[in-house]
Amino acid sequence: MIIVQSPLRISFLGGGTDFADYYLRNGGAVLSSSIDKYIFVTIKRRFDQLFRIGYTTTETAEEVDEIKHELIREALRKTGVRPGVEITTMGDIPSAGSGLGSSSTVTVGALHAMYALQGELPTAEQLARGACQIEIETLGKPIGVQDQYAAAFGGLRFYEYRTDGSVVSERVEVDRNTLLHLNESLMLFFTGLTRKAEGVLSEQRRNIGDRLRELDQIRDMAYEARDALCNGRIEVLGDLLDRNWELKKRLASNVSNAEIDDMYTAARNAGALGGKITGAGGGGFLLLFCPPDRRAAVRQALAGRQELPFALEPNGSKVIFDYRR
Repeated sequence: MIIVQSPLRISFLGGGTDFADYYLRNGGAVLSSSIDKYIFVTIKRRFDQLFRIGYTTTETAEEVDEIKHELIREALRKTGVRPGVEITTMGDIPSAGSGLGSSSTVTVGALHAMYALQGELPTAEQLARGACQIEIETLGKPIGVQDQYAAAFGGLRFYEYRTDGSVVSERVEVDRNTLLHLNESLMLFFTGLTRKAEGVLSEQRRNIGDRLRELDQIRDMAYEARDALCNGRIEVLGDLLDRNWELKKRLASNVSNAEIDDMYTAARNAGALGGKITGAGGGGFLLLFCPPDRRAAVRQALAGRQELPFALEPNGSKVIFDYRR
């Protein structure tokens, strides 16, 4: 049996500029970090010649084409794993509509587990690119390329999406005190709303040509935030997140709604300096940047909303258990 642990992520700034429709023309950039919440993928050999896939439901199939879980199905096709395996996926939080990159994390984890089963040691780049190919090229999902890289590489990182199609991943080097302060300044609250990201992202993608000015500003703020973190000025992140959120709401009509706006306003009034909805928007988790001495006030202001305690995770997808007879 092999168990792969792949992290979920929070994106700070730059989201939306990781769409090929944008970055192949203007170049994009995203500042994000993996967090200590994970998707686990297990894979083991079976005696019979069947595929058994366990997630929120369980399915058994004789051929790859029969598998309904499209991410697992396409990962099996890409890696060439033959029938006679059992695969399960488990997450630390419900994956549907979380805004934490769960679908791409499943894809990265599945690829990693399948390669490991065959004795291969894939690079983070190989996992990220493979997941992008499955989700965007094969399945035609209207998504960008940030989540796959965040799950594969892990850590606090800055990604550049260049006009030639290449992706450059750079670890953001901060000292221990800065990292501790950053962890103490971030909060996640569940909005109580879930949504299919594809609906929000489809509209956002259609609007790219009309939102180039906003996207250019969002991209530039990612560079500004990276430089501020490297210089230990993490308080700048609060203001940038607030400005970014106002721009993000212009990218599509369903990024926010009255309930989310009320949550954000209450948090700001209680002392949060900035924030945003994670992922596409419309639901999932509200990420807040809050001075440590205002955290209690923010919790009180958002009483009744479930908080998700978390910390930034330094590692990407990795095999945590490998037992073979």
